[in-house]
Amino acid sequence: MTLARIDDQSDRVVVVNMNPKRRGALSPDLYAAVHQAVALAAEPRIRAVILTSEGGFFCAGGDLNTLIERRKLTEPERRDKIDGLHGVVRALRACPVPVIAAVEGGAAGAGMSIALACDLVVAAAGAKFTASYVKAGLVPDGGLTASLARMLPRPLAMELCLLARPVEAERMAQLGVVNLVVPEGETEAQAHALADTLATGPREAQSVIRSLVSSAYGTSESAQLDLERDAMAQAQGGAEAGEGISAFLEKRKPDFSK
Repeated sequence: MTLARIDDQSDRVVVVNMNPKRRGALSPDLYAAVHQAVALAAEPRIRAVILTSEGGFFCAGGDLNTLIERRKLTEPERRDKIDGLHGVVRALRACPVPVIAAVEGGAAGAGMSIALACDLVVAAAGAKFTASYVKAGLVPDGGLTASLARMLPRPLAMELCLLARPVEAERMAQLGVVNLVVPEGETEAQAHALADTLATGPREAQSVIRSLVSSAYGTSESAQLDLERDAMAQAQGGAEAGEGISAFLEKRKPDFSK
């Protein structure tokens, strides 16, 4: 089964199908699909990556049967296994184009980690986000604590991780974690609509914006100002700025496809 593919309709979007047979449970195949999608996104025509699932549930996280087997491994061996998940998160963060999560049903454990590693999150009404680790005597991985610390006040991050209560998409949207709540079954279509909007914009500028926003969370204001200065100085001399500024002055729609 092909889990990562370039969308046939737009030819500008890479779609990753989180394994529908296992409710998107983590697997080496899923990891490989995400890495393949990021590699495909290096093509200039690609403008977005969408993570979705045909199985009615975005990602159930780690398979507990697999975790039982991991208890038999040494701690260094378990670290290596976790690094597989963390490699996926790092790949999503380093992707050259925006990544959109289309969350149907819910995202639990590392599935929630993967969803929040994306740049934009579209969720179905009633879809549940659950930081379920503590229920199994485990702790978050996949960058979940980093994502929540960036997005939420400390008490709310603690609530999600310590109590592990499912939080519906509507509340996640109110908290600013989910960008858009749509009717069930429409998340991928709405994700494609966002991708189409991104596709009309300047690809290089979007990539730099992603990098700047990400660096801002762990950088001093002074250092971030320097990063913005350097990025802006480079952008001002680029072809995208030339087209964007000319279009604005000429009162026309810019064409960033060239």
